[in-house]
Amino acid sequence: MNLHAAAGTGNAMGALTNAVVAHSPLVITAGQQVRDQVGAEVMLANVGAPELARPLVKWSAEPLAARDVPRSISQAAHLAALAPAGPVYVSVPYDDWAQDAGAAAAHLAARHTSTAGGLPPETLAELVAALDTARSPVLVLGPDVDTAQVRAGAEIGVVQLAERLSAPVWIAPSASRCPFPTRHPAFRGVLPASIAGIARAVAGHDLVVVIGAPVFRYHQYEPGDYLPEGTRLLHITCDPGEAARAPMGDAIVADIGQAVRALSDAVAPAARPAPDPRDLPPVPDDDGSGRLDPATVLAAVAQGAPHDAIFVKESTSTTAMVFDHLDLTLPGSYYFPAAGGLGFGLPAAVGVQLAQPGRRVVALVGDGSANYGITALWTAAQHRVPVVFVILNNGTYAALRSFVNHMGVSGTPGIDIPGIDFVALAQGYGVSARRVSDVGQLREALAEALASEAPTLIEVPTTPTDPLAP
Repeated sequence: MNLHAAAGTGNAMGALTNAVVAHSPLVITAGQQVRDQVGAEVMLANVGAPELARPLVKWSAEPLAARDVPRSISQAAHLAALAPAGPVYVSVPYDDWAQDAGAAAAHLAARHTSTAGGLPPETLAELVAALDTARSPVLVLGPDVDTAQVRAGAEIGVVQLAERLSAPVWIAPSASRCPFPTRHPAFRGVLPASIAGIARAVAGHDLVVVIGAPVFRYHQYEPGDYLPEGTRLLHITCDPGEAARAPMGDAIVADIGQAVRALSDAVAPAARPAPDPRDLPPVPDDDGSGRLDPATVLAAVAQGAPHDAIFVKESTSTTAMVFDHLDLTLPGSYYFPAAGGLGFGLPAAVGVQLAQPGRRVVALVGDGSANYGITALWTAAQHRVPVVFVILNNGTYAALRSFVNHMGVSGTPGIDIPGIDFVALAQGYGVSARRVSDVGQLREALAEALASEAPTLIEVPTTPTDPLAP
């Protein structure tokens, strides 16, 4: 990805918050004025360029000499992909590109780096012993599990691990990916993003095993004990930073794919009965008001979408209900802004569809979120990227309204955003669009959109929800 000097870097930093938390391997280059003009701070000079992107990148640099540009770009590419993957940033003065790189640069194209970080035999034995002797283990899986599955092109053993353990499975809070089939009997949903909420969710379990996620990505502040008394936590992560900063538990840094495969093959089948499937909440009826409950929208979309559909979601007040109503079975079927930085949904959906032309992408985006990345519609139209954009328009920042209520604040301005016509906006960018007001119209519009080879936007008026409601 190439950015325009300091101004372009500043514009991108909101998106970088998501990229660094999601372990996205991005090489970001930024323009810079010619070398002998940077110190004079001429127009578009970026004084101290490497400092601007920190701490939202793994590594940030500006080569000290033009001949070092190729090696710096090579370092950036390898470092971005090595575990834990993440974005890196290189500022390049534009007169450097005209300079000779020298013969040594030829070696860079042949280099290869990889991570060989499986579980050592003694560590594997300790983990297996802990799992085999646990009275009631529970698995908490995070986005790096799904990343490993996508890289492998298949499920890497988490289902086998859960079944051999007869253990329930939660998704880690605030997860940007879906690491476990949402219709599997062991699946329990997504953990709440609070200290006390997680402790309540894992009550009754003597062993919590977290794989591929931080411990934990808390959000709303609800203090309490990190874990119930007598509960042990084991943490397997590809990120040394996640391992070091966790407030409790024992952590192991390892390759997620290799670790899960080894564990799933080594643990003994448990004698305990398998967990019963959870009771899914009912789908609210269409009351004829012209505004649909978000759960009704999600259920209708799930019913009408292909079995291998990919959902890019940025309706931040409906995160928990997504896992209730969407059937997410295949790896790489769900993407969410990892750090909550708004503006992710529309452009990410375009990018995912370009990367996965054999699967259809459905973007589920709130009206507040859509405003931060609306120009992605132009890109979709210009390149005929056949994303189905579903805008859930409740006329407010429902997640913010929920926090206002949670904190007991009244009269907060700027939360409501009424009067936005997304159909007109989409048509102005060249995207076919339609507004629906009942379930029948939504199903019809979705079928038409999926039959098209061009992008389509469907605007659905919805009722606000409170994600922090008990």
